[in-house]
Amino acid sequence: MPSIRLIVSAFAVCLGASLASPEATAQARKDSVVLGMVLEPAPGLDPTVAPAAAIGEVVHLSVLEGLTKINMDGKITPLLAESWTIDPDGKVYTFKLRKGVKFHDGEAFDASDVKFSFERAKAPGSTNKAKKAVFDNISSVSAPDPATVIVVLNNADGNFLFRMGENTAVILDPKSAPTTATKPVGTGPFKFDSWAKGSAITLSKNDQYRDAPKVAMKKVTFRFINDPAAQVAALLAGDIDGMPRYGALESLKQFQNDPRFSVAVGGTEGKTIMTINNKRKPFDDVRVRRALAAAIDRKALIDGAQEGFGVPIGSHMVPSDAGYVDLTGVNPYNPEKAKALLKEAGVAMPLNVTLTLPPPAYARKGGEIIASQLAKVGVMAKIENVEWAQWLSGTFKGNYDLTVISHVEPLDFDRYADPSYYYGYDSKAYRDLFAAYNSATDPKGRLKLLGDIQRQLATDSVAAYLFQLPQFAVGNKKLKGMWSSSPIFANDLGALTWQ
Repeated sequence: MPSIRLIVSAFAVCLGASLASPEATAQARKDSVVLGMVLEPAPGLDPTVAPAAAIGEVVHLSVLEGLTKINMDGKITPLLAESWTIDPDGKVYTFKLRKGVKFHDGEAFDASDVKFSFERAKAPGSTNKAKKAVFDNISSVSAPDPATVIVVLNNADGNFLFRMGENTAVILDPKSAPTTATKPVGTGPFKFDSWAKGSAITLSKNDQYRDAPKVAMKKVTFRFINDPAAQVAALLAGDIDGMPRYGALESLKQFQNDPRFSVAVGGTEGKTIMTINNKRKPFDDVRVRRALAAAIDRKALIDGAQEGFGVPIGSHMVPSDAGYVDLTGVNPYNPEKAKALLKEAGVAMPLNVTLTLPPPAYARKGGEIIASQLAKVGVMAKIENVEWAQWLSGTFKGNYDLTVISHVEPLDFDRYADPSYYYGYDSKAYRDLFAAYNSATDPKGRLKLLGDIQRQLATDSVAAYLFQLPQFAVGNKKLKGMWSSSPIFANDLGALTWQ
């Protein structure tokens, strides 16, 4: 396979004038932008029914909006809600809504839409990924007048306003909600235009948006480019103007040293893990799971798959999270211990397993390194590369042994309290801890419980916790406003401008 440098060089020679093309493109566009992204959204564009982070990258904050907004720095500000009050017991939230807001199809936005959206998410059969943690905790939603919504919780939730800013809580209109997956209709600064499957999604400016004069772009196109060499070539040629979550790390220095481009390095909520199917034998034995974790050298993995970028983690939180505890010492790299644990568990060697890898480079490259490390302790991992849609329809439904994935949703340790989730983790001790955390209102008490939650996951070795997924925003230096950190996977397209 030719090196990325050779591919890029050949591409540049063919174009001849490619070195000047990014700036020429910037001058030509002015009020439009083309952004690259690694994964195509699947199975559709409705973030309230499907778990893929790529959906939020396209529609959240741009097409669809929620009551609150989570900004790049993680701060929560008003969005469709102008303001709110919280009762002293932390169970009653009263939201005052913006007036005069309309959906893209002309329907008026009011409190009835919030009530509909939340009750839809809470309904039996809902596949909203936040259902159990957020919406099942809602006792009632009332709309005393068109500009007021009162949400009553069963148990206090100190993260509720943050949850209202996630893409699972976007507000839909009853008339257009059924077709959101194929034609999302929201209240945001951009309208959905078209989707060329396998290629691109195009959005156009919503001229009726409440802050339309502040929105500089008339057209935004997302192009799907999961091949690292193609990402490099597209940026150099000016075929894309920027890539907020750039994946070709081996060529990062090339752009850092090129004055035509800007490179911003930030963090994400991505907990990169080797998920272990806790329901399958022999992984239902904690000693086997601990052995798998002990077989993995996090530093070698980060160096080999991430060009050294990434912070090791030992449980399901990242260093930028409030309450984070460094637990990398609980299951450290120790091949001899891994062999001893497998022997103690009575596992017949060699142990043959399947390691399923989705398209992102951290998974494909990282998976190769992990398979090599596992082989050294007698675990022979057969690699199965799958596309994202296959991962969602198979692996995410529980049909796997091991897989490598980065869970980018913030505060998503709640999933471990659901035995039906694809982890297959069924622990009453953990559910009790999580229930105590949800009902706690004292900040110090909540932080202590967060530590206990992380320690429980590390001790049970539910997964092999690897590293925090960093973010690299690479783009034309004249393009301003791209997010360089992602507390949520979204793009604030209304903030994009050409300098």
